[in-house]
Amino acid sequence: MSSSLVLYSYWRSSAAFRVRIALNLKGLSYETRAVHLVRDGGEQHSPDYVALNPQQLVPTLVDGDKVITQSMAIAEYLEDIHPHPALLPVDAADRARVRAMAQVIACDIHPIGNLRVLQRIGKQFGADDEQQGIWMRHWIATGFQALEAMLVHSKRTARYCHGDTPGLADLCLVPQVYNARRWKTPLGDYPTILRIDAACAELDAFQAAMPERQPDAPK
Repeated sequence: MSSSLVLYSYWRSSAAFRVRIALNLKGLSYETRAVHLVRDGGEQHSPDYVALNPQQLVPTLVDGDKVITQSMAIAEYLEDIHPHPALLPVDAADRARVRAMAQVIACDIHPIGNLRVLQRIGKQFGADDEQQGIWMRHWIATGFQALEAMLVHSKRTARYCHGDTPGLADLCLVPQVYNARRWKTPLGDYPTILRIDAACAELDAFQAAMPERQPDAPK
């Protein structure tokens, strides 16, 4: 068990949620340092945090004197330094498949629904809460349609996105399903996604990473 890891996190951040799952799946202990993304204009914009993460985003992982940003880079860093249990399969084609599914979420769905994007379309184009919800549901559905097809059409899909062991794709999937429910996205067309989400929900690693269980979550 490692005790030198510090995760700068926000309880409702999907990206931080991914990293918490990765840390838990690896069995790694870590300290959480909360960065409130809304209070006082957003603590991610404070000089101290900007010095740590110039993008002014969460999560940030500190491992001794090493600072790693971007959730997917953090997950792969953890995979490199603590390879067991693995988040990625051994075969090159299988690894590419898992990364592709993870990136449908991390690269295509999540970034255009991030807090700063919603704030920008609200400020610059006057999008109100209802219009932002329409925006979110559209892009979640677009990504989930593709991901559901990727899962259904592959024999490598099993209890989880790839096989019977949770990995990189699953730790991206669960936070995005959580986000979809938050935005009241209809999910009836994605039975495979929902089945895998339910399987993950049975695992302690996913349960402990849930937003409501974080130390900075509203009481």
